[in-house]
Amino acid sequence: MTDEVRPGPATGPGAVSAWVRATDTGVRLTVACDGEVVLDGIPLGFSLDGVEFGLNPEPAGVVERTVRDRFRARSGKAVGEHHYEHRETVRTFREAGVEWQVILRTGPDGVAVRYALPALDGTALLTGDRTAVTLPAEARSWVLDYQTWYETPRFGAGTAELPSGAYGFPFLTRLDATRHVLVTESGIDGRFSGAHAEVGEPGAAGGRTLRFAPADEAVEVTRGLVTPWRVFLVGTLSRLVSSLFVDELAPPAAPELEEATWVRPGRAAWSWWSDFYSGAQVEKQKHFVDVAASLGWEHLLIDCGWEETWVPEIVAYASRRGVQVHLWTIWRDLNSPEDLRKLALWRSWGVAGIKVDFMESESKDRYRWYDTILAETARLGLMVNFHGSVIPRGWGRAFPQVIGYEAIRGAEYYVFFENQALTAAHNVIQPFTRNVVGGMDATPVAFGAANRTTSDGHELGLSVAFECGITHFADHVDAYTARPLAARFLAELAPWWEETVLLTGDPDEHAVVARRSGDRWFVGGIATGGARALHVPFDLIGVGADAQVWVVGDASPATGEVPATGLAETTTTAGDGIDVEVARDGGFVAIVAPAGTPLFRAVPRPVQSQPAVHPAVAEVGPDGTATITTEAGARMRLPAGWTAHRDGEDGRTAHRDGAEGWVVRPDRSLAPGRLGVVTVERDGDGGVPVVAHARVVRPLTPGDHALSDLPMIAFVNDDGPVERDQSNGAGNPGDGRPMRVAGEGFARGLGTAPYSEARFHLGGHADAFTGAVGVDDESTGVARVGVLGDGRELFTAVVEAGKPVTAFTVDVRGVQTLCLRSETATPDDTGVHVDWVDTTLRVASTSR
Repeated sequence: MTDEVRPGPATGPGAVSAWVRATDTGVRLTVACDGEVVLDGIPLGFSLDGVEFGLNPEPAGVVERTVRDRFRARSGKAVGEHHYEHRETVRTFREAGVEWQVILRTGPDGVAVRYALPALDGTALLTGDRTAVTLPAEARSWVLDYQTWYETPRFGAGTAELPSGAYGFPFLTRLDATRHVLVTESGIDGRFSGAHAEVGEPGAAGGRTLRFAPADEAVEVTRGLVTPWRVFLVGTLSRLVSSLFVDELAPPAAPELEEATWVRPGRAAWSWWSDFYSGAQVEKQKHFVDVAASLGWEHLLIDCGWEETWVPEIVAYASRRGVQVHLWTIWRDLNSPEDLRKLALWRSWGVAGIKVDFMESESKDRYRWYDTILAETARLGLMVNFHGSVIPRGWGRAFPQVIGYEAIRGAEYYVFFENQALTAAHNVIQPFTRNVVGGMDATPVAFGAANRTTSDGHELGLSVAFECGITHFADHVDAYTARPLAARFLAELAPWWEETVLLTGDPDEHAVVARRSGDRWFVGGIATGGARALHVPFDLIGVGADAQVWVVGDASPATGEVPATGLAETTTTAGDGIDVEVARDGGFVAIVAPAGTPLFRAVPRPVQSQPAVHPAVAEVGPDGTATITTEAGARMRLPAGWTAHRDGEDGRTAHRDGAEGWVVRPDRSLAPGRLGVVTVERDGDGGVPVVAHARVVRPLTPGDHALSDLPMIAFVNDDGPVERDQSNGAGNPGDGRPMRVAGEGFARGLGTAPYSEARFHLGGHADAFTGAVGVDDESTGVARVGVLGDGRELFTAVVEAGKPVTAFTVDVRGVQTLCLRSETATPDDTGVHVDWVDTTLRVASTSR
């Protein structure tokens, strides 16, 4: 006997409908498209404490409703307000003394199911999921071998060729000539674990079963929802590429995030890929800012190697050009309440976002960590880019500050695996699979990649064919300016998209994607296989025949070179479409603009004046406060626990120059000799704050103080940061070795690489500075060194590898700023490392 509830007829081309029925073989789901069944007999249910539910249920009720809602996308394939309508059916069953539910959602693009236990008393263990779909014997699928960070290559295979095993979502299968199913998940949080696809051995008819396999063998659940949505997007490729169904299924954003105008999609310069240790070099980061601003880009990502001493400096420098700074970090460094305070600290400097890396897990515990990071970055107003991460499952709606995820084998694989270069075939599959479900930080346009087989046109085409809330371009900014056509296009490239349309494509051959911003469409085409002409129709985007089309593609598409280098441009009109010649594994980009409108509109970002703030270093007085003067109308951003108010009894004191005084009270945790950074800001280009900084220092107390315990107010160093209590490393903070000079080891001091300067604030409180200096045994060469007080040389010496340290004692009474300086003695002394060892400041009195 069958218990079945069918929905009313779905309408419109490609309309999807679905229904759940209780049969003699269990609870089953059927999905139809255009009135024709495309997925039938999908088993539904789960295992609870080892008992399987869904095999012999007793129907206990049906509730149907229409879900109408809206959300505002701040980034993604279609920025703006979206309204949607879903049909929802909740089927309640009783089985083995337990009441459980199937919740079915049907939208224009697909179907989703999830399970609930509405009357569970206490907790239970979810130990399996029965949801499974049969892949037809004649089908073809595009998949990737499962890995918790989703960075294996994607490939296509027929059902019979597909090895049994684990595959990552989204999983795409072609059902017939035009219709496809994309299987994935949505609506996940720390109550659940993620799942992947398990494909079994071929059945009697040659089909294969794809089932949902949760990452955790057992997940503790409570009353209510017990699984995320299991999602089946159904339809043509163009419908899937444009779909927002995964986001529609996600929970709504909190009210305070509905107007998260601080989320700023755009384009980013990123130096790590082209210059591995450049994240430790502030001057190199300034160059990336300068070029990014000249191209009109919005962001700078500083990857591993940054040091907190100079991050405020680069934030202020970039802000004058309307460029916002994002910092890389590792998830385990944000894995405790104490560690989470770093986020508030970085935000107080004016940092706009974080790239957090290496989560590499689908477990419930890791999703609970995600919940914490999502909530804290939302509270602080920090954008977040997840790397080494899970795939998107709707967070773009629930947490609009999430502007990207990696979860793809992207351009970084050229850095680590030169003999495993990315293939054009891998790239072409992405717009139909991974990028359907959310932003994809593949770091495209890697002209300088070693062993690259894709053409220059293909690389440039990735800038549009791939979508991410913030697109981080892989190559050195100079690689783009050296290619004027690439630089011109990347300057014109819109920072966000209001509409996404697949113009033509097939996961095995090519993808041509159009994305609209305002009245212009940007087109990216990428192909795999031999040189050929791609026909690009424009009927789906409704541009007139007289629309202007500027195309940049492969300069020599017919030569068959691998890869084809060089770019060429063509200007034409849209007509009834255009034909573009591409090289082997080639591609192109295009801009389509209405006739009579400007085709090129990019302008460099202007240089703005910095807010005035004085002094640069302010000391905390006996009353526990410091006084800072800013320009009138400026705002102040403080570290957590700090307070500030405008000077004067009326809360506002005007100075002769129109400036304002502020009284700043640090948190009590600010120890003697330590400093905090106060950020002064005002609105700048496009509402992005322009910032300046002042440092607030609590004076040293009487006694001896190891210099390596004290914060620097600035440093310059030839190779990475100045290291504390270790020799100079290769480029990241804390990557040095124990200091050793002429065979003698030292536990305390500073490791530097000339040319270097390390500056410390003394404020006139110290009496003497003692220590020794020499060349670390890990290097060779000769260096000139000096100790400076307020720019005046107090001690100088020449130190040489293999010789013992040179000791010094320096009178620093009255000195405000102490500087340790080293430089190579000759041009041949490259790579010399200088150790300042046992460096100690003596403070006799605080009366001065």
